[in-house]
Amino acid sequence: MGIYEELQERGLIAQVTDEAEIRELINKGGAKFYIGFDPTADSLHVGHFMALCLMKRLQMAGNRPVVLIGGGTGYIGDPTGRSDMRSMLTPETIEHNCACFKKQMERFIEFGEDKAIMVNNADWLLGLNYIDFMREVGPHFSVNNMLRAECYKQRMEKGLSFLEFNYMLMQAYDFYYLHEKYGCNMQFGGDDQWSNMLAGTELIRKKKGEDAYAMTINLLLNSEGKKMGKTQKGAVWLDPEKTTPFEFYQYWRNIDDADVMKCIKMLTFLPMETIREMENWDASRINEKKEILAFELTALVHGKEKAEEVQKTARELFSGLGDEANMPSTAIDRSALVDGKIGLLDLLVMTKLTPSKSEARRLVQAGGVSVNDEKVSDPNMMIEDSLIEAGLKIKKGKKAFHKVTF
Repeated sequence: MGIYEELQERGLIAQVTDEAEIRELINKGGAKFYIGFDPTADSLHVGHFMALCLMKRLQMAGNRPVVLIGGGTGYIGDPTGRSDMRSMLTPETIEHNCACFKKQMERFIEFGEDKAIMVNNADWLLGLNYIDFMREVGPHFSVNNMLRAECYKQRMEKGLSFLEFNYMLMQAYDFYYLHEKYGCNMQFGGDDQWSNMLAGTELIRKKKGEDAYAMTINLLLNSEGKKMGKTQKGAVWLDPEKTTPFEFYQYWRNIDDADVMKCIKMLTFLPMETIREMENWDASRINEKKEILAFELTALVHGKEKAEEVQKTARELFSGLGDEANMPSTAIDRSALVDGKIGLLDLLVMTKLTPSKSEARRLVQAGGVSVNDEKVSDPNMMIEDSLIEAGLKIKKGKKAFHKVTF
């Protein structure tokens, strides 16, 4: 089985152009492909995870990744999937976020001579002369066709700014530039990026001729990854300062049963032979599958040693045994207490176990909260400072633990 066929079996490929050529190129290790990442935050999250895993798989098969950091397109903001315009980031914030992305990506991708390269589209977009750009790129785009693109249709009713309307042209120009300067012959992206990706291919072919060797492949990256990366607390980050390794492990340990095998196929590097065997396991082994998924992904992001550590902690906590050293914790300021006490509802919000006090109240009343292993039914419960001093343990439901200290 070639790598292309493996990607198909793992359920990653949704749609492609030039399938025969792409299959041959990837299987022979001849693809020099790019995936773009706009620096909208100072950490990657699991919405990016599938793209990173895909790049790693293809690099292992001999293909060369081009990691494109959107330091230039980040000034505009991708309108895809947005109901409103993104907040404008400062140049300093964009530069900081790009640096954070690079550091995290080095855990997945091997950079160096004849290996992967990392480029920043700020290097060519920020210096563009507007008139020259519009004369060079603008004539190759039909406004009528652009407005039919899904990424713009979603915004037309609520309003689409001219700034965002330019995003497709910028992304298309990225592919053209990478094709010209680095010999990039393929681009990858999520299914919500299809219109922008086709625009890049069309630009190259119109400027270079129909035989220009530029292709696009469309993979279920963003739609699946973004869905996986959302919880009631928001994004699940790859940065351990934002999402601890324990929280990261627990996120995958607690995903819906229906998504387990899909995630194992798409995100882990377990051999397909092993995965096929797991698909035939009895339904009673679902928790074993979840543990395997959580361990494999935690090891990939945080290292095998840390994955073993948090898995041991999780097992001990669920069985009521062991230490709590790796349990997620929040250190609060003593000034938050009044007369040496603080409300349980306040702590639930401060630890981000619930998004609001009203939700915290409903959870307590439903019997979903325990304090130091004792179930609580009174939403007005006050916590003494001595309990926090000793390390207060709050449990939400059956699987979410949190420690509160000063």
